[in-house]
Amino acid sequence: MSASNGITRRTIEVPAHGAHAAATLVAHTAGRGPVALLLHGYPLDHRMWLEVLRSPLAARRTLVALDQRGHGHSPAPGDAVHSMERFAADAAAVLDAFGAADADVVGLSMGGYVAFALAAAFPQRVRSLVLTNTRAGADGEQARAGRDAAIRTVLEHGRAAIAQAMLGKLLAKDADAVLAARVRTMIEDTPVETIVADLRGLRDRPDRTSLLPQLAMPTLAIAGEHDPITPPAELQAIAAAVPGARCVVVPGAAHLVPMEQPAAFERELAAFWA
Repeated sequence: MSASNGITRRTIEVPAHGAHAAATLVAHTAGRGPVALLLHGYPLDHRMWLEVLRSPLAARRTLVALDQRGHGHSPAPGDAVHSMERFAADAAAVLDAFGAADADVVGLSMGGYVAFALAAAFPQRVRSLVLTNTRAGADGEQARAGRDAAIRTVLEHGRAAIAQAMLGKLLAKDADAVLAARVRTMIEDTPVETIVADLRGLRDRPDRTSLLPQLAMPTLAIAGEHDPITPPAELQAIAAAVPGARCVVVPGAAHLVPMEQPAAFERELAAFWA
């Protein structure tokens, strides 16, 4: 365990379970109180949550930003097979390591798909649910073809090509150069085999629309006003289908609300967790 700028890095050994290979996972934590589990998007890592980890939210929650297998400081296991269900089982193992019976779960994009899988398999572990820049539906034919094309791109041209293709969709058009450089660095730091495994897992993930009416935990959906990947209508549909849920659309943001508009994102979490 190591610490830097108030953020502690913790290594967790996850044994093999079922068809899932053993893994070494790294979680970055700050704060005190009940656990809030932060699940990053593709092909990013815990660094997308740095503003949240350093925010006043740490006064009311133990914030845990997990690096999924092959992302950030978590090495890729030898089999390089990813699924939202595997990531969810890993998330449950991380909660076990923190001695947390349940957690406030926050998932962005791919992290939202993992949050759905966690709520489906371990509903008792999800105290509340925040879904941001994500969707409940599975990939359609066009989206699946796009995942396959992205696999070919990264295998033939490398991570820089994926970063270049994604930046214009992840960030609003007026995003500053420093933020764009941070996102580019995260993408280019992600191993090619991890990007390929993520894309296959995203392509093959199940439709979770039928799960929505069954979600009994408090739920908040957060959309970016200018998100071309998961437009506000996707999050509004989630909120309409989950009993008691509501949706917030954050002005000036695209697909990475916590990084683009951190103050607004943190205000919404603070109000939701009050």
